[in-house]
Amino acid sequence: MQVSMTVNGQQRTDEVEPRTLLAHHLRDNLGLTATNIGCDSTSCGACTVIVDGLTVKSCTVLALQAEGSQVTTLEGLSTDGELHPVQAAFRSEHGLQCGFCTSGMVMAAVGVLADNPTPTDREVREGLEGNLCRCTGYHNIVRAVLKAAESGPAAGQVPGAQQEVSA
Repeated sequence: MQVSMTVNGQQRTDEVEPRTLLAHHLRDNLGLTATNIGCDSTSCGACTVIVDGLTVKSCTVLALQAEGSQVTTLEGLSTDGELHPVQAAFRSEHGLQCGFCTSGMVMAAVGVLADNPTPTDREVREGLEGNLCRCTGYHNIVRAVLKAAESGPAAGQVPGAQQEVSA
């Protein structure tokens, strides 16, 4: 079957099997490998992307369900070689260790900041509850999200998106 969607600002029409998960379509068909697959059950959040302004775990969304949607992956956050404020904050605050969860954490953090541009430490932790990191203990991740919030409303926005992101 054919599926059409805008991915990271580019219109895409591709052939997929009806059972193809969005995560697999992004990785295998489109080569966007920042979307990691960790559990296939929405438990870890490594596959988090933004679809039509909502953060979703792409391992439980069929590619066909994204028909006509606007999809943003980690690769689509930077603009003209400039890191998105959340990416920059994760870098400066070392909000990663092994890096496996990082793309999903960053995407979830964008959603958290879209919903609440000035969160408290506790609100960041609650907002990231569905994303697991098995390495860091979350301290630097939370610091990174709070640092990104300091950059203002841009931290909760997706380049080229027509809707605001919401967690």
